[in-house]
Amino acid sequence: MVVTPPPAPLPGARLLFSLDPAVAYLNHGSFGAVPVPVQRAQQRLREEVETNPQQFYTAGLWDRLGHARTHLSQFLGADPASTAFVANATAAVSIVLRTLAFGRGDEIITTAHGYGSVAIAVDHVCARTGATHTVVPLRLDASDDDIVTAVAGAITPGRTKLVIVDQVASATARVMPVARLAAAARSRDVPLLVDGAHAPGTHALRVDAIGADFWVGNLHKWMYAPRPTAIFSVAEKWRDRIEAPVMSWADADGFPANLEMGGTLDYTAWLTASTGLYVFRTLGVDRVRSHNASLVAYGQRVVGAALGLLSPSELPNPGGVTPSMRVLPLPSHVGRTEADAIALRARIADELRVVVPIMSWRGRGLLRLSAQVYNHADEYDRLAAGLPRVLAALR
Repeated sequence: MVVTPPPAPLPGARLLFSLDPAVAYLNHGSFGAVPVPVQRAQQRLREEVETNPQQFYTAGLWDRLGHARTHLSQFLGADPASTAFVANATAAVSIVLRTLAFGRGDEIITTAHGYGSVAIAVDHVCARTGATHTVVPLRLDASDDDIVTAVAGAITPGRTKLVIVDQVASATARVMPVARLAAAARSRDVPLLVDGAHAPGTHALRVDAIGADFWVGNLHKWMYAPRPTAIFSVAEKWRDRIEAPVMSWADADGFPANLEMGGTLDYTAWLTASTGLYVFRTLGVDRVRSHNASLVAYGQRVVGAALGLLSPSELPNPGGVTPSMRVLPLPSHVGRTEADAIALRARIADELRVVVPIMSWRGRGLLRLSAQVYNHADEYDRLAAGLPRVLAALR
């Protein structure tokens, strides 16, 4: 297999991050990494809080949050009046599950590509209410048409009360046709929640154009915001029904204040998210997306070649224009259980000084690669050189 050369590194980009230079950090997708200028901006805000806590929390905080929310939601193509800050995508899923009324005989649909904690939350609601959790079993190589046909075919009008789909699946990196899925759900009068945890920063988003009832995207993964920061977008018909997971002084004010008001929470991450967007724009939004997509494609090819995956059909294509993550199937005896996957992840980190997540997906081990502007081609080369030896020791 011919491996296309990697993209040229972005000058100075590595210096924006405080990552350990001795470690090849190929797992930006899980936790992100906060650029140094954003770290410093957040620290200045924390220092501001401590100079006069009452001043910070009671004089202008909500105006500042509103300004930050508007700035970020407009970049994402979401109506600022329909958005709220939340901690992360998992929090938004729980809010939606709390807001909708489920009962015995009702159904919540997810897919086999869904995030683990979302499945846990759905199962909890079903156990409490008597509803049913239906998981649509999509293949790793399912086409967009396959996905739409399978999900739409699983919907039963009058019974299905919610469909949850990922925009970019965490375990498989698959980019889902969310606009088409939204149209299919809408035609059946069923609300759709899009878990867009990995979408902000990797895709040219127009959230409102997707047409979902609920959409959430993490900003601390690919938009350089501090953790935990996410934007939760709610269609107008649902805004007045949103129930906050914690009652606060702002409960009577409704959305978005009832979600954002939490007394003495640390709001500095949300307020500093705009600084992360500034860094993103300074580096060049299109330039970053193109670089990351090209670099992770290189990484998939070079590591795949080391594993004997020599044809393009053996390398799962995540779809989309600028995917920043890709997966590689591991040998059938590797990573079949969650415990095995965790152990292999630790072994790769210890022996190769490479950080990658290993997923146990439907009984098959998957290695997921991410690419960010601080990564270089030689880090994927290092993994390719050492991984066969690590896997051979597991036989």
